[in-house]
Parts: sequence; structure tokens; C-alpha cells
Amino acid sequence: MQLKSLRLFMAVVETGSFVAAAERLHTVQSNVTAHVKKLEEELGVQLIDRKGRARPTSAGHALADHAERILAAHDEAVALFQGDAASRGRLRIGAMETTMALRLPPLLADFHARHPEVDIELQAGPTADLVAGLSEGHLDGAFVAGRIEDRRFHQLRAFRERLVLVAAEPLSAMPATETLLATPFLAFRQGCSYRQRIELLLSAHGVSATRLFEFGSLDAILGGVAAGMGYAILPQATVDAHRHRFDIHCLALPAPIAEVDTYFAAPPRDTWTPALARFAERLRQAVVMPQPA
Repeated sequence: MQLKSLRLFMAVVETGSFVAAAERLHTVQSNVTAHVKKLEEELGVQLIDRKGRARPTSAGHALADHAERILAAHDEAVALFQGDAASRGRLRIGAMETTMALRLPPLLADFHARHPEVDIELQAGPTADLVAGLSEGHLDGAFVAGRIEDRRFHQLRAFRERLVLVAAEPLSAMPATETLLATPFLAFRQGCSYRQRIELLLSAHGVSATRLFEFGSLDAILGGVAAGMGYAILPQATVDAHRHRFDIHCLALPAPIAEVDTYFAAPPRDTWTPALARFAERLRQAVVMPQPA
């Protein structure tokens, strides 16, 4: 069934006349008649009673119910990409747990205030999972640690994090090699980029391997560190934001290990929905970091 046929059919149903339907849609009566007959042939039923005033038959009423929904869905889809309706739709954003806990709330609150009709869905996960979600089309955009090597992605440097070593007791210097060997590190599951920083830190101090405990949430890691289970490597801003909830302390790390840029990655621009375009533009306005060449 063609959308044009359904639209002409609905005009006949609503006006009760082939002539009036043609006038409404700026066409000729023969065109309306041809499309209605085509629908009847496709469905094998009579849709319009042509005796006197044009009235839908029982089959016509049944089709009209479906036609209204089909045409409404079509018109809504077209409106999504046009004019003021561009602020509607759904936005699926992924982010690392630390980014979602601290950086995203003010950004999303601002975006929602400007575009309240956009439905926002959030998904937390390690960088590797977020990149996979982008590649598979499950996410519209994601905040990931470091620049993605795949050049197909549109990427905007959004935040710069400074990582610190987190512990249950105050630290005046890096723990001794023996302590690093004997003490576990608490981290997010495999695929989290911060785990690579743990390996770099340990390697720099001559430690080739250590025990890693995997946790599924930021609170679990912070709680575990506060309880003395081990160390963690987390953004300084995250630690500062949670000091009032957990008895934790931190130590600055060397710049090559400590500095991590968070990027907002998305598919190529020509695939974006208006909602994603508006979000990316708002993020670009909010970001004050210089972008890499």
C-alpha cells in the first residue's frame, strides 16, 4: 500500500466525497478514484460504498483505523527532521561510571531544560563496551577515555581528568614496591581504560603483576578502598566529590599517567538525528578545552 493511496482514501472517508477529497488534496477526482480502487484490489475488499454519499464499508472502517496510525507515524517521522520538531526524539548516551556520576548531571540538566521533549536514555560502562555500543548502533554517542583510533567516529574532547592514587590512609609518597606487590587494586571490569593506568603505574615501579578486584559501581570501589581492601586509581574530581561520604585519601600521580582526556564520540555526522545534533552543539558550547588538530 502506498502512503499516497492511504491519504487519499482517508480524505474520502473524512469528506464523504471523491470530489471533496480531490479538492482537499489538490488533485483530480480520477486520481482519487484510481488510488482507492488500487487499495481495494490489493486487499480484495470493497472499502467505499459508492451509492449516494461515499461511505466506508466495514472493511473501510477497519482500514481507516490502521491508516490513521500509519499516516500519523509517517508524519511524525518526517516532522522529527524538520523545523521546531527537531528538538523531539530519543537520545541514547553512554558514559563511564565516573563521568556519569560527576560530569554529566549538569550537562544533561541544561540540555533537558532547553529540549524537554527529547527522551534521554543513559548507559554506564567501561570504554571498550561503550565503543562497541557505538559501533553496533545501540548508542547515539558516548563519553570515553581517550581518543578512539577509528576515524569513522566524530570526536569532541570534552573533559580533562587528573587521576590520583586512592587509599584508606593518608599518603605522603608512592607506596614501596613491596606494598604495591602485596596490595590489591580495585577497578571496574575489563575494558575500563583506567585499568591501563594501573598497569602503567605498577610497571613504572617495577611491579609486573598485582591482584585486581573487579567492581561494578563507583560506590563499591570507593567503599572498598575506604574499608582498606586496596588501592584505586580514579579522577581527582570524583574523589573530591565523594570525600564527605567515604573516608578516603589520595596521592597525585605523575603527569603522563595522571592526565586523561574524556572524548564525546559519535557516528559520522550525516547519520545524526536532530536530537544528537542539538546535544553535540550544546556540548561544544559548554566545552572550553582547545581541540586537538
